[in-house]
Amino acid sequence: MLERIDSLRDEASAAIAAARDPAALEELRVRYLGRKSELTAVLRGISELEPDQRGPVGAAANEARRALEAELSARAEELEGAELERWLAAGAIDVTLPGAPPAPAAAQNLLIRTQREIEDVFVGLGYRVMEGPEVELDYYNFTALNHPPGHPARMAQDTFYVDPSTLAPDVTVDGGLPPGPEDVVLRTHTSPMQVRAMENQEPPIMIVVPGRCYRSDPFDATHSPVFHQVEGLAVGERITLADLKGTLDAIARAIFGPQRETRFRPGFFPFTEPSVEVDVSCFRCGGSGRLEDGSRDPLCKGVGWIEILGAGVVDPNVFGFVRENGYDPERVQGFAFGMGIERIAMLKHAIPDLRKFFENDVRVLEQFR
Repeated sequence: MLERIDSLRDEASAAIAAARDPAALEELRVRYLGRKSELTAVLRGISELEPDQRGPVGAAANEARRALEAELSARAEELEGAELERWLAAGAIDVTLPGAPPAPAAAQNLLIRTQREIEDVFVGLGYRVMEGPEVELDYYNFTALNHPPGHPARMAQDTFYVDPSTLAPDVTVDGGLPPGPEDVVLRTHTSPMQVRAMENQEPPIMIVVPGRCYRSDPFDATHSPVFHQVEGLAVGERITLADLKGTLDAIARAIFGPQRETRFRPGFFPFTEPSVEVDVSCFRCGGSGRLEDGSRDPLCKGVGWIEILGAGVVDPNVFGFVRENGYDPERVQGFAFGMGIERIAMLKHAIPDLRKFFENDVRVLEQFR
Protein backbone atom coordinates (compact mmCIF):
# COMPACT_ATOMS: atom_id res chain seq x y z
CA MET A 1 0.00 0.00 0.00
CA LEU A 2 2.86 2.36 0.80
CA GLU A 3 4.33 1.77 -2.66
CA ARG A 4 0.98 2.63 -4.25
CA ILE A 5 0.76 5.88 -2.27
CA ASP A 6 4.26 6.84 -3.43
CA SER A 7 3.32 5.97 -7.01
CA LEU A 8 0.15 8.13 -6.84
CA ARG A 9 2.14 11.03 -5.41
CA ASP A 10 4.79 10.84 -8.15
CA GLU A 11 2.14 10.54 -10.86
CA ALA A 12 0.14 13.50 -9.52
CA SER A 13 3.27 15.66 -9.07
CA ALA A 14 4.28 15.09 -12.69
CA ALA A 15 0.78 15.90 -13.95
CA ILE A 16 0.58 19.09 -11.85
CA ALA A 17 3.93 20.33 -13.16
CA ALA A 18 2.76 19.72 -16.75
CA ALA A 19 -0.59 21.57 -16.37
CA ARG A 20 -0.85 24.56 -18.79
CA ASP A 21 -3.93 26.38 -17.53
CA PRO A 22 -6.16 26.68 -14.43
CA ALA A 23 -8.85 24.46 -15.93
CA ALA A 24 -6.41 21.56 -16.36
CA LEU A 25 -5.16 22.13 -12.82
CA GLU A 26 -8.67 21.89 -11.40
CA GLU A 27 -9.23 18.65 -13.27
CA LEU A 28 -6.07 17.19 -11.65
CA ARG A 29 -7.22 18.28 -8.17
CA VAL A 30 -10.48 16.43 -8.59
CA ARG A 31 -8.73 13.36 -10.01
CA TYR A 32 -6.12 12.97 -7.26
CA LEU A 33 -7.69 14.69 -4.22
CA GLY A 34 -11.43 14.59 -4.87
CA ARG A 35 -14.00 12.56 -2.97
CA LYS A 36 -13.82 9.75 -5.52
CA SER A 37 -10.03 9.80 -5.91
CA GLU A 38 -7.86 6.76 -5.07
CA LEU A 39 -5.94 8.59 -2.34
CA THR A 40 -9.19 9.59 -0.58
CA ALA A 41 -10.33 5.95 -0.78
CA VAL A 42 -7.07 4.86 0.92
CA LEU A 43 -7.65 7.26 3.80
CA ARG A 44 -11.24 6.10 4.22
CA GLY A 45 -10.17 2.44 4.25
CA ILE A 46 -7.46 2.70 6.92
CA SER A 47 -9.77 1.19 9.56
CA GLU A 48 -9.96 -1.97 7.51
CA LEU A 49 -6.18 -2.53 7.52
CA GLU A 50 -4.20 -4.61 9.95
CA PRO A 51 -3.41 -2.66 13.13
CA ASP A 52 0.30 -2.57 12.42
CA GLN A 53 -0.34 -1.06 8.95
CA ARG A 54 -2.79 1.67 9.94
CA GLY A 55 -0.18 4.12 11.32
CA PRO A 56 2.35 4.02 8.46
CA VAL A 57 -0.33 4.01 5.72
CA GLY A 58 -2.29 6.87 7.28
CA ALA A 59 0.82 8.96 7.80
CA ALA A 60 2.02 8.37 4.22
CA ALA A 61 -1.42 9.13 2.72
CA ASN A 62 -1.85 12.35 4.72
CA GLU A 63 1.69 13.45 3.83
CA ALA A 64 1.00 12.78 0.15
CA ARG A 65 -2.26 14.76 0.31
CA ARG A 66 -0.59 17.76 2.01
CA ALA A 67 2.28 17.70 -0.50
CA LEU A 68 -0.08 17.55 -3.51
CA GLU A 69 -2.22 20.39 -2.16
CA ALA A 70 0.91 22.53 -1.76
CA GLU A 71 2.03 21.70 -5.32
CA LEU A 72 -1.43 22.55 -6.70
CA SER A 73 -1.39 25.92 -4.92
CA ALA A 74 2.12 26.74 -6.12
CA ARG A 75 1.33 25.75 -9.71
CA ALA A 76 -1.86 27.85 -9.66
CA GLU A 77 0.16 30.91 -8.64
CA GLU A 78 2.64 30.25 -11.46
CA LEU A 79 -0.13 29.98 -14.06
CA GLU A 80 -1.83 33.15 -12.81
CA GLY A 81 1.47 35.03 -12.91
CA ALA A 82 2.16 33.84 -16.46
CA GLU A 83 -1.35 34.91 -17.56
CA LEU A 84 -0.82 38.35 -16.02
CA GLU A 85 2.50 38.73 -17.85
CA ARG A 86 0.85 37.87 -21.17
CA TRP A 87 -1.97 40.35 -20.52
CA LEU A 88 0.47 43.12 -19.61
CA ALA A 89 2.61 42.42 -22.67
CA ALA A 90 -0.43 42.53 -24.97
CA GLY A 91 -1.65 45.81 -23.51
CA ALA A 92 1.71 47.50 -23.14
CA ILE A 93 1.76 51.28 -23.61
CA ASP A 94 4.78 53.05 -25.02
CA VAL A 95 4.93 56.08 -22.73
CA THR A 96 7.50 57.74 -25.02
CA LEU A 97 4.92 58.19 -27.80
CA PRO A 98 3.04 61.52 -28.06
CA GLY A 99 -0.45 61.56 -26.63
CA ALA A 100 -3.50 61.25 -28.87
CA PRO A 101 -4.83 64.66 -29.97
CA PRO A 102 -8.21 65.67 -28.56
CA ALA A 103 -11.24 64.90 -30.69
CA PRO A 104 -12.38 67.96 -32.68
CA ALA A 105 -15.30 69.83 -31.19
CA ALA A 106 -17.10 70.02 -34.54
CA ALA A 107 -16.60 69.41 -38.24
CA GLN A 108 -15.63 71.36 -41.33
CA ASN A 109 -18.26 73.97 -42.17
CA LEU A 110 -20.76 72.67 -44.72
CA LEU A 111 -20.08 75.62 -47.03
CA ILE A 112 -16.41 74.69 -47.27
CA ARG A 113 -17.28 71.03 -47.83
CA THR A 114 -19.70 71.99 -50.61
CA GLN A 115 -17.09 74.29 -52.16
CA ARG A 116 -14.49 71.50 -52.14
CA GLU A 117 -16.98 69.11 -53.73
CA ILE A 118 -17.74 71.59 -56.54
CA GLU A 119 -14.02 72.22 -57.07
CA ASP A 120 -13.32 68.48 -57.33
CA VAL A 121 -15.98 68.09 -60.02
CA PHE A 122 -14.56 70.92 -62.11
CA VAL A 123 -10.97 69.73 -61.72
CA GLY A 124 -12.15 66.39 -63.07
CA LEU A 125 -13.45 68.23 -66.14
CA GLY A 126 -10.08 69.90 -66.73
CA TYR A 127 -10.68 73.27 -65.07
CA ARG A 128 -8.10 75.08 -62.96
CA VAL A 129 -9.08 76.48 -59.56
CA MET A 130 -8.06 80.11 -58.98
CA GLU A 131 -8.57 82.64 -56.20
CA GLY A 132 -8.70 86.42 -56.28
CA PRO A 133 -8.76 89.45 -53.96
CA GLU A 134 -11.87 90.15 -51.93
CA VAL A 135 -11.06 93.89 -51.89
CA GLU A 136 -11.32 94.65 -55.58
CA LEU A 137 -10.98 97.60 -57.95
CA ASP A 138 -14.06 99.01 -59.62
CA TYR A 139 -12.37 98.40 -62.96
CA TYR A 140 -12.34 94.62 -62.51
CA ASN A 141 -15.56 94.29 -60.52
CA PHE A 142 -17.72 96.38 -62.85
CA THR A 143 -16.16 98.26 -65.79
CA ALA A 144 -14.22 95.41 -67.44
CA LEU A 145 -17.27 93.15 -67.03
CA ASN A 146 -19.43 95.43 -69.19
CA HIS A 147 -20.84 97.40 -66.23
CA PRO A 148 -19.83 100.94 -67.28
CA PRO A 149 -20.43 103.84 -64.87
CA GLY A 150 -24.13 104.57 -64.63
CA HIS A 151 -25.18 101.08 -65.73
CA PRO A 152 -28.36 99.96 -63.89
CA ALA A 153 -26.76 96.59 -63.07
CA ARG A 154 -24.44 98.37 -60.65
CA MET A 155 -27.44 99.25 -58.50
CA ALA A 156 -28.56 95.61 -58.47
CA GLN A 157 -25.13 94.73 -57.07
CA ASP A 158 -24.85 97.60 -54.61
CA THR A 159 -21.84 96.87 -52.48
CA PHE A 160 -19.51 98.24 -49.84
CA TYR A 161 -16.90 100.84 -50.81
CA VAL A 162 -13.46 100.98 -49.22
CA ASP A 163 -11.53 104.11 -48.27
CA PRO A 164 -8.38 103.93 -50.44
CA SER A 165 -6.32 105.57 -47.70
CA THR A 166 -6.61 102.30 -45.75
CA LEU A 167 -5.01 100.30 -48.59
CA ALA A 168 -1.38 99.54 -49.30
CA PRO A 169 0.37 102.43 -51.11
CA ASP A 170 1.03 100.34 -54.24
CA VAL A 171 -2.68 99.74 -55.01
CA THR A 172 -3.60 101.56 -58.25
CA VAL A 173 -6.28 101.35 -60.91
CA ASP A 174 -5.67 100.55 -64.55
CA GLY A 175 -3.25 103.04 -66.05
CA GLY A 176 -1.38 103.74 -62.84
CA LEU A 177 -3.75 106.38 -61.44
CA PRO A 178 -4.55 106.22 -57.70
CA PRO A 179 -8.10 104.99 -56.98
CA GLY A 180 -10.78 107.49 -56.15
CA PRO A 181 -13.05 107.29 -53.08
CA GLU A 182 -15.57 105.05 -54.90
CA ASP A 183 -13.15 103.01 -56.99
CA VAL A 184 -12.28 100.36 -54.39
CA VAL A 185 -15.02 97.92 -53.38
CA LEU A 186 -15.63 94.64 -51.67
CA ARG A 187 -16.21 92.39 -54.66
CA THR A 188 -19.85 91.59 -55.44
CA HIS A 189 -18.98 88.34 -57.26
CA THR A 190 -15.88 86.32 -58.10
CA SER A 191 -16.28 87.30 -61.76
CA PRO A 192 -13.45 89.91 -61.63
CA MET A 193 -11.04 86.98 -61.88
CA GLN A 194 -12.31 86.41 -65.42
CA VAL A 195 -10.52 89.54 -66.59
CA ARG A 196 -7.54 89.10 -64.28
CA ALA A 197 -7.01 85.53 -65.50
CA MET A 198 -7.30 86.51 -69.17
CA GLU A 199 -4.76 89.30 -68.59
CA ASN A 200 -2.24 86.68 -67.49
CA GLN A 201 -3.03 83.77 -69.81
CA GLU A 202 -3.70 83.54 -73.53
CA PRO A 203 -6.60 81.39 -74.75
CA PRO A 204 -7.69 78.69 -74.35
CA ILE A 205 -8.56 79.08 -70.69
CA MET A 206 -10.78 77.05 -68.36
CA ILE A 207 -10.99 78.24 -64.75
CA VAL A 208 -13.31 78.19 -61.73
CA VAL A 209 -13.03 80.81 -59.01
CA PRO A 210 -14.58 80.10 -55.59
CA GLY A 211 -14.64 82.70 -52.87
CA ARG A 212 -16.43 85.08 -50.53
CA CYS A 213 -18.45 88.00 -51.91
CA TYR A 214 -20.24 91.02 -50.45
CA ARG A 215 -23.43 92.90 -51.24
CA SER A 216 -25.58 95.20 -49.13
CA ASP A 217 -28.36 92.61 -48.89
CA PRO A 218 -30.49 91.98 -45.78
CA PHE A 219 -29.60 89.10 -43.46
CA ASP A 220 -32.56 86.73 -43.55
CA ALA A 221 -33.38 83.10 -44.37
CA THR A 222 -32.35 83.44 -48.03
CA HIS A 223 -30.03 86.49 -48.15
CA SER A 224 -26.80 87.58 -46.53
CA PRO A 225 -24.47 90.55 -47.05
CA VAL A 226 -21.67 87.96 -47.08
CA PHE A 227 -22.02 84.92 -49.32
CA HIS A 228 -19.92 82.47 -51.34
CA GLN A 229 -19.83 81.95 -55.08
CA VAL A 230 -18.15 79.76 -57.67
CA GLU A 231 -17.53 81.51 -60.98
CA GLY A 232 -16.57 79.56 -64.10
CA LEU A 233 -15.02 80.65 -67.39
CA ALA A 234 -14.12 78.68 -70.53
CA VAL A 235 -12.77 80.44 -73.63
CA GLY A 236 -11.45 78.98 -76.88
CA GLU A 237 -11.89 79.15 -80.62
CA ARG A 238 -14.84 76.77 -80.97
CA ILE A 239 -16.62 76.85 -77.62
CA THR A 240 -20.38 77.22 -77.93
CA LEU A 241 -23.55 77.33 -75.83
CA ALA A 242 -23.83 73.56 -76.43
CA ASP A 243 -20.56 73.08 -74.53
CA LEU A 244 -22.04 75.09 -71.64
CA LYS A 245 -25.10 72.83 -71.61
CA GLY A 246 -22.95 69.68 -71.52
CA THR A 247 -20.77 71.11 -68.75
CA LEU A 248 -23.70 72.07 -66.56
CA ASP A 249 -25.38 68.69 -67.15
CA ALA A 250 -22.23 67.00 -65.85
CA ILE A 251 -22.06 69.32 -62.84
CA ALA A 252 -25.74 68.83 -61.93
CA ARG A 253 -25.43 65.04 -62.10
CA ALA A 254 -22.23 64.98 -60.07
CA ILE A 255 -23.70 67.13 -57.30
CA PHE A 256 -27.40 66.20 -57.24
CA GLY A 257 -27.50 62.68 -58.69
CA PRO A 258 -27.04 60.81 -62.00
CA GLN A 259 -30.64 61.27 -63.21
CA ARG A 260 -30.58 65.06 -63.17
CA GLU A 261 -31.22 67.20 -66.24
CA THR A 262 -30.77 70.93 -66.80
CA ARG A 263 -33.04 73.50 -68.43
CA PHE A 264 -32.11 76.88 -69.87
CA ARG A 265 -34.38 79.93 -69.60
CA PRO A 266 -33.64 83.36 -71.12
CA GLY A 267 -31.99 85.76 -68.69
CA PHE A 268 -29.82 88.85 -68.55
CA PHE A 269 -26.30 89.46 -67.27
CA PRO A 270 -24.23 92.41 -68.50
CA PHE A 271 -21.13 90.34 -69.24
CA THR A 272 -22.82 87.51 -71.19
CA GLU A 273 -24.87 87.56 -74.40
CA PRO A 274 -27.01 85.53 -74.75
CA SER A 275 -27.63 84.94 -71.04
CA VAL A 276 -29.55 82.08 -69.46
CA GLU A 277 -30.98 81.11 -66.09
CA VAL A 278 -30.27 77.44 -65.40
CA ASP A 279 -32.62 75.02 -63.63
CA VAL A 280 -32.00 71.44 -62.53
CA SER A 281 -34.70 68.78 -62.48
CA CYS A 282 -35.96 68.36 -58.93
CA PHE A 283 -34.11 65.60 -57.14
CA ARG A 284 -36.85 65.09 -54.54
CA CYS A 285 -39.83 64.49 -56.83
CA GLY A 286 -37.85 63.39 -59.89
CA GLY A 287 -39.13 66.33 -61.92
CA SER A 288 -42.81 65.49 -61.58
CA GLY A 289 -43.65 68.22 -59.08
CA ARG A 290 -45.47 65.68 -56.91
CA LEU A 291 -44.35 63.57 -53.97
CA GLU A 292 -45.14 59.87 -53.59
CA ASP A 293 -48.31 60.63 -51.65
CA GLY A 294 -49.51 62.87 -54.50
CA SER A 295 -48.97 66.13 -52.62
CA ARG A 296 -47.23 69.16 -54.12
CA ASP A 297 -43.45 69.08 -53.71
CA PRO A 298 -42.53 72.13 -51.60
CA LEU A 299 -38.88 72.04 -52.73
CA CYS A 300 -39.59 72.82 -56.39
CA LYS A 301 -43.01 74.39 -55.63
CA GLY A 302 -44.69 71.80 -57.84
CA VAL A 303 -42.97 72.76 -61.11
CA GLY A 304 -40.37 69.95 -61.14
CA TRP A 305 -37.42 72.34 -61.67
CA ILE A 306 -35.11 74.25 -59.30
CA GLU A 307 -33.06 77.31 -60.28
CA ILE A 308 -29.38 76.83 -59.43
CA LEU A 309 -27.28 79.37 -61.37
CA GLY A 310 -26.91 81.96 -64.10
CA ALA A 311 -24.76 81.59 -67.22
CA GLY A 312 -24.25 82.64 -70.81
CA VAL A 313 -21.86 83.26 -73.70
CA VAL A 314 -19.18 85.84 -72.85
CA ASP A 315 -20.10 89.23 -74.26
CA PRO A 316 -17.59 90.41 -76.93
CA ASN A 317 -17.27 93.70 -75.05
CA VAL A 318 -15.54 91.82 -72.21
CA PHE A 319 -12.97 90.43 -74.65
CA GLY A 320 -12.35 94.00 -75.78
CA PHE A 321 -10.65 94.73 -72.43
CA VAL A 322 -8.15 91.88 -72.97
CA ARG A 323 -7.87 91.90 -76.76
CA GLU A 324 -4.09 92.48 -76.61
CA ASN A 325 -3.73 89.17 -74.70
CA GLY A 326 -5.07 87.15 -77.63
CA TYR A 327 -8.80 87.42 -76.90
CA ASP A 328 -9.94 88.77 -80.26
CA PRO A 329 -13.78 88.55 -80.18
CA GLU A 330 -13.69 87.73 -83.90
CA ARG A 331 -11.57 84.64 -83.21
CA VAL A 332 -12.47 83.32 -79.75
CA GLN A 333 -15.65 82.86 -77.78
CA GLY A 334 -16.61 81.16 -74.56
CA PHE A 335 -19.05 80.88 -71.72
CA ALA A 336 -19.24 81.94 -68.08
CA PHE A 337 -21.45 80.89 -65.19
CA GLY A 338 -21.80 81.60 -61.49
CA MET A 339 -23.46 79.61 -58.71
CA GLY A 340 -24.03 80.42 -55.04
CA ILE A 341 -22.44 77.85 -52.74
CA GLU A 342 -25.01 78.54 -50.01
CA ARG A 343 -27.84 77.78 -52.43
CA ILE A 344 -26.27 74.51 -53.56
CA ALA A 345 -25.68 73.43 -49.95
CA MET A 346 -29.21 74.40 -48.88
CA LEU A 347 -30.79 72.45 -51.74
CA LYS A 348 -28.61 69.37 -51.38
CA HIS A 349 -28.92 69.07 -47.59
CA ALA A 350 -32.46 70.46 -47.15
CA ILE A 351 -31.38 73.38 -44.96
CA PRO A 352 -34.25 75.91 -44.73
CA ASP A 353 -32.37 78.93 -43.33
CA LEU A 354 -29.14 80.37 -44.75
CA ARG A 355 -28.29 81.93 -41.39
CA LYS A 356 -27.46 78.47 -40.00
CA PHE A 357 -24.20 78.64 -41.96
CA PHE A 358 -23.00 81.70 -40.06
CA GLU A 359 -24.23 81.22 -36.49
CA ASN A 360 -21.37 78.88 -35.45
CA ASP A 361 -23.78 76.50 -33.76
CA VAL A 362 -21.74 73.35 -33.09
CA ARG A 363 -24.90 71.26 -33.23
CA VAL A 364 -25.31 72.18 -36.90
CA LEU A 365 -21.69 71.38 -37.71
CA GLU A 366 -21.85 68.02 -35.94
CA GLN A 367 -24.57 66.84 -38.32
CA PHE A 368 -22.06 66.87 -41.19
CA ARG A 369 -18.99 65.18 -39.71
